[in-house]
Amino acid sequence: MSDTPTFGRYAEIPYDQMTPEQQEGYRAMIESRGGLPGPSKIWVHNPKLAKVAGPFGGHFHAGKYSLTEREREIAVCVITSKFHSAYPTSAHERRGKEVGLPADKVEAIIVGLPTSFPDKREQVVYEMAVALANARWVPRGLFDRAVEALDHVGITDVITLMGHYSSVAMTLAFYDVPVGATGMAR
Repeated sequence: MSDTPTFGRYAEIPYDQMTPEQQEGYRAMIESRGGLPGPSKIWVHNPKLAKVAGPFGGHFHAGKYSLTEREREIAVCVITSKFHSAYPTSAHERRGKEVGLPADKVEAIIVGLPTSFPDKREQVVYEMAVALANARWVPRGLFDRAVEALDHVGITDVITLMGHYSSVAMTLAFYDVPVGATGMAR
């Protein structure tokens, strides 16, 4: 294995140099994610993690869970920008705009300015994400609005999505992965 970084500070392992366990984790990641994006390039180094992180992250693909793509991007932009992680924040700023979120609202989320959404579900996702990302108390009113707008399935999808993207953001921040990094061709 080379010690020369290929993805931020991380030196990716070519498939033929992976241990059999890492190859198994790699295959699990590919099967559930369809590729080896972002932190998956790093997580594959830990085969036990790769076997669970791939399917867990795969849960958050469009159509496989309860949130719309706009709702997803609101929560993801809140949490990735909190960790000052350039790679995912840039990618999800772009994705948020692609799925129709107004540019000024996406940019406000990323810089930590207050914003609002006319859609009740989007507003609840935004308020939940901000409260949780900032370790704030969740008031009863927000809880009640979230139950009404999202039900418990949607609430748990927002929370676990944010947990997943906290791991994504912290991994990519720790390895100092810059905007637009591609890493090894796979």
